[in-house]
Amino acid sequence: MSTKPGIRGSTAGARHAVPLLIAGLVCAVALGPAAGAQAAQKPCGTITVAAASDLSDAMKEIAANYEKATGCTVRVSIGSSGNFLTQIENGAPFDVFFSADIAYPKKLESEGLAAPGSTVLYAVGKIVLWVRQDSRLDIDKGLAALRDPSVRKIAIANPQHAPYGRAAEQALRGARIYDAVKDRLVLGENISQAAQFAESGNADAGIVALSLAQSPPLKDEGRYTPVPEQLYAPIQQGAVVPRAAPNPQMAQAFLDYVRTPGIVALLARYGFTLPENGKK
Repeated sequence: MSTKPGIRGSTAGARHAVPLLIAGLVCAVALGPAAGAQAAQKPCGTITVAAASDLSDAMKEIAANYEKATGCTVRVSIGSSGNFLTQIENGAPFDVFFSADIAYPKKLESEGLAAPGSTVLYAVGKIVLWVRQDSRLDIDKGLAALRDPSVRKIAIANPQHAPYGRAAEQALRGARIYDAVKDRLVLGENISQAAQFAESGNADAGIVALSLAQSPPLKDEGRYTPVPEQLYAPIQQGAVVPRAAPNPQMAQAFLDYVRTPGIVALLARYGFTLPENGKK
């Protein structure tokens, strides 16, 4: 039996309301801002997103598009994936966790802090060797260029908790130059800070995320060369809705939105490889 506004529906109707709302929001966003506005005639609340630093510009654009289409509010916090993991384990109220390492959301699953099997593989990241435009370093030589004695400091993210830092260390070891440059490494708290070190001149070169190298200010102020992918393990990036999410229904709707064709294309524009199957 259908219900009218102002009349309490049946328990069964209430159970179906949330899934239908989520589906409506995702479809509306996929169809465009006009449809989204119709689906979100009433405010749908606020979600807080914890996103890895390599997603800095991409996630801001994704969140802005989603807010415009749905009327929802998306608060984005950018930082180190490892630090976010610790915060969530200690009860931080994030609605969605976008990690640069799929192992972190899976760890939340294993600890009972996210639903089993709920982690989504949403992108695969890459690293590049980046220098400022005024650098005389011949980066066409690849990582071997870092042997040059003029390179006094090399910025990477901290391998202890940043996936891009681990990839950088693996690549340096794979290129057999780690021992030659290890004393010149400058560690950023996350990949964004490592990029800032290189961009500001506090480091002579940086091994940074391709997504950052293709975004301002690095895009405008420097040049880069890809680090061969065989030198480091694939940077598989995973997302999950933690069990303690304050707004889990809207969080799932946002996570579904990130997997729509338009956002897949947006992430590709930022240099991410997109997996064929989002479940791993």
